[in-house]
Amino acid sequence: MAAAGSVLVGPAGSAFAAESGGRADLRADVNRDGRVDVTGGSDNNGEDGWSIGRGAVYLPNIDDDAKRCPVTGPGGEPLSDAELAACNDGSDTKVNGTEDAADLARVRSVPQPGLPANATGSLKIATGGRHAHLFLKRAGKWIPVTSGTRLTAAELRSGVEFGVEATDVVRDTAKWDGRAVVRLTVTSGQKVTSDAVTLRVAPLLTQHHLQNTQQVMVSKVQGDGPDSRLQREFVTALEKEVVKAGITTPLVTFEMYADRWAQDFVEPAYVSMTGPAGQRQVMRVMLRSAQPNRDAGRELFERVRGRDVGVVQVTDGAEPDDWSLDSMGNLETIPPYAHGGRSFPAGRIIMGERKDSGARPSKVMRTLLTSQGLQDPLLLDTSWLGVGHVDEFVQFLPADTPRGWRIGVADPQAGLRLLRDAKRDGHGKTKMFSVPGRSDTPAPKETIDQALASPHLVADNEMAARRITANLEILKRETGVTDEEIVRVPALYTRNSEAFTAEGREIPVPRLTRMGAGSGLLNGLGDHGQQKWLAENPAPRAAAPATVTTSAYVPGAVNGVLLGRDRYLAPRQWGPVVGGKDIFTEAVTAAYERVGLKVSYIDDWYTYHLGMGEVHCGTNTLRDATAAWWRRPDVNRDRA
Repeated sequence: MAAAGSVLVGPAGSAFAAESGGRADLRADVNRDGRVDVTGGSDNNGEDGWSIGRGAVYLPNIDDDAKRCPVTGPGGEPLSDAELAACNDGSDTKVNGTEDAADLARVRSVPQPGLPANATGSLKIATGGRHAHLFLKRAGKWIPVTSGTRLTAAELRSGVEFGVEATDVVRDTAKWDGRAVVRLTVTSGQKVTSDAVTLRVAPLLTQHHLQNTQQVMVSKVQGDGPDSRLQREFVTALEKEVVKAGITTPLVTFEMYADRWAQDFVEPAYVSMTGPAGQRQVMRVMLRSAQPNRDAGRELFERVRGRDVGVVQVTDGAEPDDWSLDSMGNLETIPPYAHGGRSFPAGRIIMGERKDSGARPSKVMRTLLTSQGLQDPLLLDTSWLGVGHVDEFVQFLPADTPRGWRIGVADPQAGLRLLRDAKRDGHGKTKMFSVPGRSDTPAPKETIDQALASPHLVADNEMAARRITANLEILKRETGVTDEEIVRVPALYTRNSEAFTAEGREIPVPRLTRMGAGSGLLNGLGDHGQQKWLAENPAPRAAAPATVTTSAYVPGAVNGVLLGRDRYLAPRQWGPVVGGKDIFTEAVTAAYERVGLKVSYIDDWYTYHLGMGEVHCGTNTLRDATAAWWRRPDVNRDRA
């Protein structure tokens, strides 16, 4: 980022000011240790510039510490999305209590004990004033600095403390690069001196899997129907797995809008700076998906926003290339790395695009993510997936290696080998799936022989394997990961076929899954599955005619949740049972155990799998974001 040196007056830098003793001298926490040094020189160098490694940081004060923001209008009428987003702690010029004060970045003036009684001082934000507020601490209270604010000689003699907040995150560096330049001017008789410091708003960063899981989020669908009851049973089972993994904080449940895809309508992110006590001041920021017709995102404002939790939503007026690509299940984060002359100390975002049709995620969202300056999004090809999300085939896992992490990837060839080996050993007539049926939905009937004889299954998985290999080559080139650092997890994909509800609606389901017309489950998939969103938001840019799109046939094991550094929760496989053991469960467990992970399984067949997703798609996590984002950890042995 360009330095702000041009705003300084002549040679009036801080070092000169400190030496002369009679000149204005303003200091900020340039070295990010949580202390503004007004007696030494540790915060002098670089005070008029900013880089990833050095420079004063201030927070976008977009939380609601005192829960003062309304969530309904007069008479309980719902507020618009814009009205919900308009209120936060940075939307007024007040410091709303002690918690709000903790979100202010401190700036101090160096004491000038020799000033005469008629000396005065003034303060202004010389650059970035439209996006920031400046406060003065006077008589123990924070008051807003205005054009009429004057500092007394007594205040200047003892030194003054100021607080700075941003009113928003950086959304587009072409419009605002996040800088605020604060200038102090001191007038003493005929002598006028000034000094300035530059701060840059903390980047909005997504979480990665080297950060400890602190809390798990999931939707809890209300209602008395069988589909709703099944989903709540999933929540109960999830809660037990979370406790077993050692996570003591209760689940965050979304209960207002019956959107079960908790991974898709929000991406938990964070901003942070070093606070006045030397501790990291972290604000969680719920990044709402760029899907304004997805009402579940409103619950982030209505129930989740509060103390140290803010919400960001983007407004993209353009027709989406492909609505599903804007779901946050299509956003994952590579853990920190450096390779090829580029460093990503806070990790790097990956997103899926459809290269076959040219469809990409929301440009406004991609601009926001790129404008943070640290996690430059890398696009992978998800043309071959019906839903089109990167979490359907790739994940990142902690590792006790110099890099600190590995790539986990779905391996369709390994899935085909499991079936072929079982057939070779005389188990071809074994049922492909061991999942029990329901009263309105019989269990799948196909056998291993029938699956392998399908005119599409083998071809679909060979195609999926080629597509995954091409994406792996991109990841290897960009990160330097080697084949030895890749965990290959057995998987199978299948193209979809249409089933019909009682009303005649076509519902895409995995091709070899048999369901009776009008079953309650099919109605549920049409109302709550990914099928609902795909039907309501068809892509204007259709996939190329030759493109076969697929979803998981056997529940996608890589589409699970990392609950701890060594604890992984995968969707129950429900594969063929040979010799009393599920061959997919055995193979998936072995793949993860080889790299030190203990695997648990949760049943998501009827709740998420047949809805074209898995446990990861239906959950989200809040992770420990207290590490310094400007320093790449060497080896993350204590984080997951």
